[in-house]
Amino acid sequence: MKKSLIAAVALLPGVAMAHSGHEVSGFVSGLAHPVGGADHLLAMLAVGLCAARLGGRSLWLVPLAFVSAMVLGNALALSGVSLGITEQGIGLSVVVLGLLLALAARFATPVCMALAGGFALFHGLAHGAEMPLSASGFSYAAGFVLATLGLHLSGVVFGKLGSEAKANLLSRVTGGAIALTGVAMVAA
Repeated sequence: MKKSLIAAVALLPGVAMAHSGHEVSGFVSGLAHPVGGADHLLAMLAVGLCAARLGGRSLWLVPLAFVSAMVLGNALALSGVSLGITEQGIGLSVVVLGLLLALAARFATPVCMALAGGFALFHGLAHGAEMPLSASGFSYAAGFVLATLGLHLSGVVFGKLGSEAKANLLSRVTGGAIALTGVAMVAA
């Protein structure tokens, strides 16, 4: 167990950023992209956790806002739009979403949707910018949308574990860990 943990930690610098110039093509690559880097993985889990904390219609509205804006960002990147701050926006999404969880911040659903959507644009821009011209745009997008929805669902399920008090504590602790990881990624 200890050796596995050490090996996993040793590999973290390599997976911390999903944007290392890896070859991207088709559905499987799209499916792998969001889970291949801690930046995407943590932001998408945090969105699910935030949705779980809000409950009700937010359970599906906040993740849907993220996915919709991410697809828009992907389309913008494929049409040639580029921002020099895409990676910083992704890193900031991890920090801010983690902090919101750690501080147990509660906003109205439309505010959370706008926040998630704003950060999702950066994630979508990164997905589109890294897709080679030879890849099928539709297949690749279908893959990363499916993976993103899966990560959001994982966050929602994780955020609903146990009693409400336990779930809130777990969400706050996880949010703190996400925020600290985000700070480390941004500083790297």
